[in-house]
Amino acid sequence: MTKIALVQFKANVDKNKNLIKITDYISKAANRGAKLCAFPEFMMCYTPSSQSPKELANLAERITGEFVSKISKSAKQNSIQVVGTIYEKSPMTNRVYDTSFLTDNKGKVVSKYRKIHLYDALGMKESKKLYPGSQISKPIKTTIGMVGMMICYDLRFPEMSRILSSAGSEFLVVPSAWVQGEMKEEHWITINRTRAIENGCYVVAPDQVGNIYCGRSLVIDPYGKILLDMKKKEGIGIVDVSLDRIKQVRKNLPLLKNRRTDIYSNFKF
Repeated sequence: MTKIALVQFKANVDKNKNLIKITDYISKAANRGAKLCAFPEFMMCYTPSSQSPKELANLAERITGEFVSKISKSAKQNSIQVVGTIYEKSPMTNRVYDTSFLTDNKGKVVSKYRKIHLYDALGMKESKKLYPGSQISKPIKTTIGMVGMMICYDLRFPEMSRILSSAGSEFLVVPSAWVQGEMKEEHWITINRTRAIENGCYVVAPDQVGNIYCGRSLVIDPYGKILLDMKKKEGIGIVDVSLDRIKQVRKNLPLLKNRRTDIYSNFKF
């Protein structure tokens, strides 16, 4: 068994205040024996609706900037892998990428993913401030297993998790800032469990809490069992995960093997 950590917290509008909390959480996760620590979407700073696209763009950084560099330094000091998120500068003057990154336990950023599905739904319009990524990042080998990276709204598009799982993902790590609303928590729990069940993988979904967000950070096992539900509490959740559990479930319920891709490809729209 291997321990992983999820962090659920309420982001401040001040990214420097958030950075202090983030590095403290990294240290605490490592001290509790976790090999990977995953943070929610928009952990860099909370973006109120009154904030203009230009103001957000001015706060954004490059992946090589101070924000990620300090997190990478903390990962190295604590010998732990970290999945985090930033507002990353994009080619557009007044829009930014919503980017997740994975830092190894030596402090090197080994993978990054720019959110491709922007949340233009249910009264929200992320595309006013965000610029979409253009590709799915390949799964990356970590000390806990193969990790595929998604972000929040990506969960509603099963094609993405299936592509990542077919490419070898054993864990889907999904930093999120799931907005409150009618049936939203029910959707959140149902979708996370479904992605785990249909792909026979762990789903690790740290979420923001407070402001306009639901909380309920989750870890789901490959058979759909909820291993962790952080409800509305800020803090760290620690969970034991196992590659043997993935192998067992995929052997007994071989959904990836039982696909009929020979027929799917013949379907004409």
